[in-house]
Amino acid sequence: MISLTQFLIEEQRTHGAVNAELRLLIEVVARACKRISIAVGKGALGGVLGSAGTENVQGEAQKKLDVISNEILLEANAWGGHLAACASEEMEDPHPIPDAYPKGNYLLLFDPLDGSSNIDVNISVGTIFSVLRASDEHAEPEVADFLQPGTQQVAAGYCVYGPSTMLVLTTGHGVHAFTLDRELGSFMLTARNLAIPSDTAEFAINLSNRRHWEAPMRRYIDELLAGREGPRGKDFNMRWVASMVADVHRILTRGGIFIYPVDAKTRKQGGKLRLMYEANPMAFIVEQAGGAATTGRARILEVAPEKLHQRVPVFLGSKNEVATATRYHQDADAAS
Repeated sequence: MISLTQFLIEEQRTHGAVNAELRLLIEVVARACKRISIAVGKGALGGVLGSAGTENVQGEAQKKLDVISNEILLEANAWGGHLAACASEEMEDPHPIPDAYPKGNYLLLFDPLDGSSNIDVNISVGTIFSVLRASDEHAEPEVADFLQPGTQQVAAGYCVYGPSTMLVLTTGHGVHAFTLDRELGSFMLTARNLAIPSDTAEFAINLSNRRHWEAPMRRYIDELLAGREGPRGKDFNMRWVASMVADVHRILTRGGIFIYPVDAKTRKQGGKLRLMYEANPMAFIVEQAGGAATTGRARILEVAPEKLHQRVPVFLGSKNEVATATRYHQDADAAS
């Protein structure tokens, strides 16, 4: 059995991709995820269910565990000297490292508890994170320092809190999965080089929004629903957890396509999911596993961020299905 720490040290020796500072950052995030896992696992016994009675910067009602998870990640990353600053989906502005502590060379972005609407019904939720290099331009990182395209990520990962707690990680050399051994208190390597099949017969989407979709989106899903009698010539199954971490983890495990398209409800915002906290890290992971990730028009990792809480449409998973859905949107744009 190989621990997360041993794996990261070996990655540095093999690829030169994980220096001591980045290794510390990943280990600190992993430790924070263990604390979040404990809080999630206690559920009603820990008094953590229900609403916090507050809203985040997105105008969304916060669950108690949203707030707790955010505080755990901020506290864990404050003092280690590996970060220049961090940014959370739950906060409007970047969070500086306290002056009492040394500053590092990395920026951390995170969604502390993705899928938190599922907490009270005991369905899997997760934490998503992305790591960027800090600029030397400013002594104190500014919003502009975070606005790097996804291609600049040096690491990304997520932790899924399900029947077992799993950490899925990439540092640019494949995607690897670690399972939390609760007796040892350590994440242990359980899968190397996860690979997403190029073809699939599963899709994940909120079908109740169909009436709000663009025409190419309706065309694509209608063809899947038509099954073997339709133009695709095979049956498809739909899966939808309403937790991006859980849906993407299933795709990494056995293939599929996850879609959260722009529609009439989200057009003014640019989409539903956040580029910096959700789309970019998940796109990095999916591409490293041999899949594809687009906005329906262009590669997600090449989107130039304009603001910290920017939203985008997301199509990711098995590359042939992502290519088909993307082509339908591009063809519709060219014909209009």
